[in-house]
Amino acid sequence: MKFAYRFSNLLGAVYRQGNLNFSKDGNAVISPVGNRVSVFDLKNNTSETLPISTTKNITCVGVSPDGSLAIVIDEDGAALLVSLITRAVLHHFHFHKPVSSVRFSPDGRKFVVTKENVALMYHAPGKQREFNAFVLDKSYYGPYDETTCIDWTDDSKCFAVGSKDMSTWVFGAERWANLIYYSLGGHKDVIVGCFFEQDSLDLYTVSQDGALCVWESDTELDGLVLKTSVGEAKPPRQETDDEDEERVGGEEGEVIRGKAGAPKDKNKVKNVRYKQSSKHFFNKEGEFNNLTAAAYHRPTHILVTGFASGVFHLHELPEFNLIHSLSISDQRIASVAVNTSGDWIAFGCSRMGQLLVWEWQSESYVFKQQGHFNNMASLAYSPDGQYVVTGGDDGKVKVWNTNSGLCFVTFTEHTSSVTNVTFTSSGFVIVSASLDGTVRAFDLHRYRNFRTFTSPRPAQFSSLAVDVSGELVSAGAQDSFEIFLWSMQTGRLLEVLGGHEGPVSSLCFSPVQSILASASWDRTIRLWDMLDSWQVKETLPLISDGLCVTYRPDGQELAVATLNGEICFWNPQTAAQTGSIAGRHDLEAGRKDTDKITAKQSAKGKSFTALCYSADGESILAGGHSKFVCIYNVAEQMLTKKFEISCNLSFDAMEEFLDRRKMTEFGSLALVDEGAGDGDGVDISLPGVRRGDMSSRHFKPEIRVSSLRFSPTGRSWAATTTEGLLVYSLDGSLVFDPYDLDLDVTPGSIRKQLRLQEWASAIVLAFRLNENPLKQEVLETVPHEQIPVVCGSLPEIYVEKLLGFVATCLEKSSHLQFYMTWAQNLLMLHGQKLKNRSASILPTLQSLQKSIQRHFDNLAKL
Repeated sequence: MKFAYRFSNLLGAVYRQGNLNFSKDGNAVISPVGNRVSVFDLKNNTSETLPISTTKNITCVGVSPDGSLAIVIDEDGAALLVSLITRAVLHHFHFHKPVSSVRFSPDGRKFVVTKENVALMYHAPGKQREFNAFVLDKSYYGPYDETTCIDWTDDSKCFAVGSKDMSTWVFGAERWANLIYYSLGGHKDVIVGCFFEQDSLDLYTVSQDGALCVWESDTELDGLVLKTSVGEAKPPRQETDDEDEERVGGEEGEVIRGKAGAPKDKNKVKNVRYKQSSKHFFNKEGEFNNLTAAAYHRPTHILVTGFASGVFHLHELPEFNLIHSLSISDQRIASVAVNTSGDWIAFGCSRMGQLLVWEWQSESYVFKQQGHFNNMASLAYSPDGQYVVTGGDDGKVKVWNTNSGLCFVTFTEHTSSVTNVTFTSSGFVIVSASLDGTVRAFDLHRYRNFRTFTSPRPAQFSSLAVDVSGELVSAGAQDSFEIFLWSMQTGRLLEVLGGHEGPVSSLCFSPVQSILASASWDRTIRLWDMLDSWQVKETLPLISDGLCVTYRPDGQELAVATLNGEICFWNPQTAAQTGSIAGRHDLEAGRKDTDKITAKQSAKGKSFTALCYSADGESILAGGHSKFVCIYNVAEQMLTKKFEISCNLSFDAMEEFLDRRKMTEFGSLALVDEGAGDGDGVDISLPGVRRGDMSSRHFKPEIRVSSLRFSPTGRSWAATTTEGLLVYSLDGSLVFDPYDLDLDVTPGSIRKQLRLQEWASAIVLAFRLNENPLKQEVLETVPHEQIPVVCGSLPEIYVEKLLGFVATCLEKSSHLQFYMTWAQNLLMLHGQKLKNRSASILPTLQSLQKSIQRHFDNLAKL
């Protein structure tokens, strides 16, 4: 059980690319983050990353109308069918080409996928497990260029497909006699969105140059006639060149090929006709250069459009009345979604990694999150494990709540990359070092930067450490090879420690003494005594450059990662080396697309750059320029477990061998620059450029682990990676985890104990079965006056569990006094024993305090 850590959450990134979706009730946003999917619950302010991942970054997500299924498709067209209820992958499928959009029909029986210039209609998977969940029904050919968007009519009879060839096609989902396909022109740029009016065939189309066309149909939805119900026999097939439609039967379903213009009237049924009733333009003043995303809410007739300049508009259709306009950022809006009630609008901004939910009637943010839009450099846990602070190359310091997974404060004072962050022992101060030449201290009570430490000459700080008392702050410089010491109280520079002959790569204070350990590229570890006039107490020689140093939690051992891929262990008292681990083979770095050597050869130059002891000090966590994080047993000096932090092939150095499919006579395809821009519409092109702009280069980031930390509770650990901040924990939310379970522990026997008024044994049995509704039933059956007696007779092991359960119940329950009485009696009767184990039960006590405080605040308002 010790290393059964499972991926539990992804922090530090809320949106990357692809389309946003709301859940069925409209209270949660489903957002693609890299090759994973995160669900943000807006009512309870929590986030959860589903334990599924695709092989490349996700480009589109389709959610079924009942909200139980999602189809997740990545850049290559590999699709996963995911149950949003059990969080499990039900089916794998490959479309073999990049897919631009996917939409379920409103009745949930079909879904349409568009790839290249084809629209494919599939039978939607049902509640029961089919052998093949993706059965092709019909293929629709019409557009000449790539398709971009899909919309269904309310009764699922027809759907419209927009294309890059500036046309919109309306197709019949059934074989309608009077509507097989219909092509609409009228635009001068790529179609961004096409939307049907409510219970109608009327259509709105929006193009990238900011034009809106309103199309009126002369037929109602119930005026569509099925092909077989016309009464006439079908005329014999004429082999003519100008035939408007052709059908090819076969195992893959029907194929419908359209030509621009309406099909000929064969069966004397009046064909559906469209006419353009009006055309409107968004960029009247010319400030909106590029319309990038659109969404339409049918019941309220509201059209939301997002632009490349970060502005969004709300218009009421069909009159095109502007209701609202706001700029949310200075980057392009990549995705827009409206929830079912039409109150909340979600915006995704891929370049900044922003996700915003805007309530347009009250003009306020319901949700506003932004990850680091550049690489993350380091992280630190707060002493109670409730918060994680991260620093990134974008110069931001962000604090995340580990329970909700959301960032609640961002400090932007640094003007360059943040290289290291740490908490002081009190947990209320964050200290960060940066390449801008400052070390800053932030107060978590008032959310402000209250100290800024600088050096006499400008220096780039690459390492940081704060001692146990929180009084001494030290930072190591990259360029001057010195270590600077400041006082937290006064902010004065106390001492400059010289002696290293290379950049100082890592610093760590001993948890039990006033001794600072510093690792440097000059192949030494120096131990500085803080009490004895900051002298060097010991110098430990290394065989290679020191990259990272860390103390064991009891201060009796020192671990150092070196450039040759080894981890050495030292006794800081005797200055003797106690062991070493050769970890180079465990890193197993992948081969970059542009590498001329094999992965095995390139692994010789790899090393660990991040080390962290587990809470008990028996194991050590190591990561570096690789997709693996290794856990070693320190005593045995052997590998216990390897975690693969990502399987996302959109990153470089993921694959061990060259992919022969990417090799051409000109070399690797990865070396061929696509050069046609990033497809997002480049804002300002370089002078003289006719096609393909080199100012918008795209690159594949390399997968690596920059920092690792164990939570003080020992229940989880976190790593900052190219992917984001990954949290692995022992706590699975949907895992049934009984303890001391016997055959006689059943709901029946528990209720029998309640009837016999054996309250304590009923509670013990309920906790052994570990079913929340049953535990609640048992607790609420206990009479009010019996609570002190029951609390006193509970076995030691169940007190902690009951306290945790009371804390969670108190948050939601309306029985305030009842649960407060339980909490009070448990704390009064078992206070001394709980105090001895305070470190392990701190999160429980804090969640209890949080619940009580929340109720207190609510009552205080009354």
